[in-house]
Amino acid sequence: MNVTKINLTDTKQFNTFFTDYITHHPSLSPFYTHYPSIENFAKLLEKKRFAKAKREVLHEVLSEQYTSVAPFPEKQLALLLEENTFTVTTGHQLNIFSGPLYLIYKLVTTVNLAKALKQKYPAYNFVPVYWMATEDHDFEEISYFYLFGKKYTWESQQTGAVGRMQTQELKQILDELPEKTALFEKAYLEHKTLADATRCWAHELFGEQGLLCIDADDARLKAQFREVIRQDIFEHTTYHKVTQTSNELTELGYETQVNPRQINFFYLDKGVRERIVSTDNGFEVLNTDLKFSRQELEKLIETHPERFSPNVLLRPVFQETILPNLAYIGGPAELIYWLQLKELFGTLQVDFPLLMPRNFALIIGKTYHKKLEKLGITPEELFTEETALKRVFVEKNVTDPVTVDEEQQLITKAFDLLVAKALQLDKTLEGFIRAEQQKAVKSLENVEKRLKKAEEKNQETGITQLLNVKAKLFPNGGLQERTDNFLNFCLNNPQFIDNLLEVFDPFDYRFQMLTEDE
Repeated sequence: MNVTKINLTDTKQFNTFFTDYITHHPSLSPFYTHYPSIENFAKLLEKKRFAKAKREVLHEVLSEQYTSVAPFPEKQLALLLEENTFTVTTGHQLNIFSGPLYLIYKLVTTVNLAKALKQKYPAYNFVPVYWMATEDHDFEEISYFYLFGKKYTWESQQTGAVGRMQTQELKQILDELPEKTALFEKAYLEHKTLADATRCWAHELFGEQGLLCIDADDARLKAQFREVIRQDIFEHTTYHKVTQTSNELTELGYETQVNPRQINFFYLDKGVRERIVSTDNGFEVLNTDLKFSRQELEKLIETHPERFSPNVLLRPVFQETILPNLAYIGGPAELIYWLQLKELFGTLQVDFPLLMPRNFALIIGKTYHKKLEKLGITPEELFTEETALKRVFVEKNVTDPVTVDEEQQLITKAFDLLVAKALQLDKTLEGFIRAEQQKAVKSLENVEKRLKKAEEKNQETGITQLLNVKAKLFPNGGLQERTDNFLNFCLNNPQFIDNLLEVFDPFDYRFQMLTEDE
């Protein structure tokens, strides 16, 4: 693949909050520990410690979760027991068939980060981890994907945590696909739950690269989180600290991503993941008949910590509690809400990781690349707003540029002469003459617009072709990576993920235009 890179700010696809972080704006420095450079990992490695007992629990849980996966990643799992091994982690929902491209980009970035760190710091081991959001209950968000422009949707009456959902219903989608996909047939038909199926396909794609997938929906892992559960539910620590940080960000002009609740845990059980709220008489679980006194809830935290599921604000704290983690790799929205959490991490005495953006890319296939070359449009110009892009195209393809600059200059000279004459006769006429000059200039601008529209009509065929290409590369007007599935490219190019692994640089925070080779 040929690579063209442009600054994220030049794409006009990312908000200021995120781009200020990436460009190291000083106003945001209080909200994170270290900027994500490879050199700054040395500062983390000097101080990072992770208890042996926690490593043993992590190894035990992951070893059990990988029993149905082949080949079993014995060596990679064994690394987790060594005190010089650390993880770098990305997290994502369990989108069926991997969902939009950017999940694949997240995993590639994480794998490449682990490789880059091993090369830079050979005395340490670095394990890339995919934190599967198995406890998420927003089924609608993960229940569909787009392949070659067609939407495929999983229809199901199952409820509760998506990771526990049965996957046999997905056979209907597998039968509808235009081509057989052994990868997903194995995942969804040979595994019972969505969590196990997701681990299967992720291992098939990235297992050889050392990626491990973790399902944190486990009583042994939740047991390490008891104190945070207590502090959040009974002392509202999360609410107070995140509100404080959010207010500070708001005062700086940044719009925060997530608002904390008084209680930031869900009650998790078979078919149920509902919010826990406080009442005058104690606590209750919304949309259920479950009610608890403080004493009953304290006992439940002690005996069944697995029934408490953190929300988006406490999931990061849970992650950093149970993993020997150095960095989190996420998208723009994720990194923004992580910046709301540093003060909370400090209060809970949990290490705050280094925050890294995933790689961003646009894949331009051979056919579309040829069309763009023929139209004289560069990949970078595709980010131009549609009206402006049409203007760029017309200006590039017109024989005589449509402009009234010369006429504007002549009018300016003519009115300057009129003003000079007026000053000799009646100085008060200058204002009137200048006003008439503005009217003449405005008339010329309107003429220019009409001329350009006429030229656009002459170039209508080329403009239509250009807008069709843009529509294909920017589905629904948004970034390709947020709609298209990786199968769009992998079915025609089996080396697609290998190509990404080769060209993505986890420390290059620019947008990459990837053009397929001829």
